Amino acid sequence: MQTLSPPANLPTSVPNPALSTDTAIRRRPTRSVPIGDVWVGSQHPVVVQSMINEDTLDIDGSVAAIRRLHEIGCEVVRVTVPSLAHAKAMEAIKAKLIRTYQNVPLVADVHHNGMKIALEVAKYVDNVRINPGLYVFEKPKPDRTEFTQAEFDEIGEKIRETLAPLVISLRDQGKSMRIGVNHGSLAERMLFTYGDTPEGMVESALEFIRICESLDFRNLTISLKASRVPVMIAANRLMVQRMDALGMDYPLHLGVTEAGDGEYGRIKSTAGIATLLAEGIGDTIRVSLTEAPEKEIPVCYGILQALGLRRTMVEYVACPSCGRTLFNLEEVLHKVRNATQHLTGLNIAVMGCIVNGPGEMADADYGYVGKQPGYISLYRGREEIRKVPEDQGVAALIELIKADGRWVDP
Repeated sequence: MQTLSPPANLPTSVPNPALSTDTAIRRRPTRSVPIGDVWVGSQHPVVVQSMINEDTLDIDGSVAAIRRLHEIGCEVVRVTVPSLAHAKAMEAIKAKLIRTYQNVPLVADVHHNGMKIALEVAKYVDNVRINPGLYVFEKPKPDRTEFTQAEFDEIGEKIRETLAPLVISLRDQGKSMRIGVNHGSLAERMLFTYGDTPEGMVESALEFIRICESLDFRNLTISLKASRVPVMIAANRLMVQRMDALGMDYPLHLGVTEAGDGEYGRIKSTAGIATLLAEGIGDTIRVSLTEAPEKEIPVCYGILQALGLRRTMVEYVACPSCGRTLFNLEEVLHKVRNATQHLTGLNIAVMGCIVNGPGEMADADYGYVGKQPGYISLYRGREEIRKVPEDQGVAALIELIKADGRWVDP
């Protein structure tokens, strides 16, 4: 399955001129939240994130991995921080990035018993991600049949006491937090109270949001992830409903956790992420694949490009081929793509016959159409510009793009 890497210099403005105001996605209004020099929220492009695989104690390996991701378009990079030693290592990682490359926005991923770890790492990173189900460890009781309100409230107060120092630290530094709920790691008291449901995920997030708000901290992004697409979609829809009812406007980070690898992992991630983005829900995304993190970035940009939310590569329009096709459509599309895939923001149509020609490619900037055997007709929009022999088609297309001043060398 071929994937395309976006260019390093990404646009800061993302309107798609091929989309009318009637068809463009209207994003849910959300506040602007900083992650380093990147802003997340509805007034900004949907932000692409990923996570390195390296052990954070490996300073050089971590810096190299972060740089690799950032250079291909990953705007925010997450790093796992499972211990205090890992937290302290983030100081050296951040310093080396600034010294040898640039100040990449970093998120520290903190899970079990996170207060000391989170407080230390908050000094060195731009955002701390915590998991409400694991931040304060609740030892399960195998024989438990219920959770009393007193027990529920007692743990809630312990969470507040543990979370407050981190909130104050991030607030005073002008940094941000991601409250990241995972369906597979809901706290026992949430499971007993709400069941293994999207409602339990939402209530888990809201509990932590309310603590942050009580301390006048609102630099928050929220994520509700699951490995099952319907659960992930339902949880995020419910979260939006609850936030709207409560007057909250926090940005949502979207992802299908543990999506797997290969074609199905990409399809599964797209099914969840794109469904919500099409509804205007979501301000930052990660495609979680069991592959090298670099493989995630083209999928993210492919999703955003397909929805008209970002323009970071050429949009190719091509018919599926049929008995009317006058050339090897798959082969020609491959040649056109190889010659032009480094460009940004163009729509190029490759059509096998006149039936699927000018009409179907009406929104394209350039068209490459088989109108008669052995020849290619080149279009600028709906206007036919010239006809050339088939073996000269790609070169003539490049000449046309150059003549319009829209060509850049690879």
